[in-house]
Amino acid sequence: MLRELFNKLSDPIISFPLVTIGFYLMLKHYKTFGSKKFAYWTVAILIPVTAWFLSDHNFFSIISTPDNIPIIILLVCVAFFTWFALHKAALNDTRIEEGLGPIEATPENREKVWSWPNLVYTELFAMIACTAFLVVWAIVFKAPLEESANPTWAPNPAKAPWYFLGLQEMLVYFDPWMAGVVLPGLIVAGLIAIPYIDTNPKGNGYFTLKERAMAITAFLYGWLVLWVYLIIVGVFLRGPNWTFYGPFEYWDFHKVVASFNVNLSEIIWIKTLGIGLPKNLVVREIFGIILSLAYIVIIPPWFAKATRVGRNLFKDVGAIRYYIFMFLILMTMSLPIKMILRWLFSLKYIVALPEWELNL
Repeated sequence: MLRELFNKLSDPIISFPLVTIGFYLMLKHYKTFGSKKFAYWTVAILIPVTAWFLSDHNFFSIISTPDNIPIIILLVCVAFFTWFALHKAALNDTRIEEGLGPIEATPENREKVWSWPNLVYTELFAMIACTAFLVVWAIVFKAPLEESANPTWAPNPAKAPWYFLGLQEMLVYFDPWMAGVVLPGLIVAGLIAIPYIDTNPKGNGYFTLKERAMAITAFLYGWLVLWVYLIIVGVFLRGPNWTFYGPFEYWDFHKVVASFNVNLSEIIWIKTLGIGLPKNLVVREIFGIILSLAYIVIIPPWFAKATRVGRNLFKDVGAIRYYIFMFLILMTMSLPIKMILRWLFSLKYIVALPEWELNL
């Protein structure tokens, strides 16, 4: 009964909203989530829950795959360092509210030391420890090597390396050109542009959340919810034929899921208006084009005028940086929007112009 419940809750239709709500609660109550008491209780609960999960054959067979073990270690590290950052931010924000300043600014923590030998020795020990760990890892676990590539046979599921599985999951909701080129390019461009867009001097050199709430929230949402979550889904929950499987569900190659996808133009012209699709490409996709342009053109100035956060942001960074920032945020939010539209309305593309290789 509980395993069936976990299988249902793991479905992206349910788990993605739950993860988003959990992310909101984590940042809203970050002082609670970043406390040591919360960490102790979390570990105490996770140990028996993990043991119960491992008792299931299907779950154990998935996570014990040699390819997946390093990913589990990485996920544990992501969880720990996210908690650690919240913990440090909570301590500093409390001190700042009391007028004491961040911990990093105290005299005992501002003492400068030479790179040699302090930093170099630390790096050397880290290199030796990492090398020893990799040697032991190579001895204990066999390399997940397969036979030579066979052009007449493809593995099912055919998965990219773990660091590309977020992109592969995005292919479910976007055109390959968008998911594989445009959005990754905007991610790289956005990361490069961060130092030029965010000119707030606060938070440099010390942990804080309250003084950099918008920047940290935007980054963590893109990192944890829209990237790490998609990697988890792609690695552990996508099975044969890229069909969703719960963590306790057997990967049956014969599982069939009834699904259909329609474009916005088909919903409007055929289902709503009851007529055929216009032959003119622009007329056929005019509703999607208008919605896409309105999404990019109208929301930024409206947000700057109608909301206090937008007004403060526009005033702090200026018009050019504001519109660049909003464009990047809107492109980021297009992913959860497309995911929700696919789940609720089976919507494939808002603008479908395969003749021009333009699908949004």
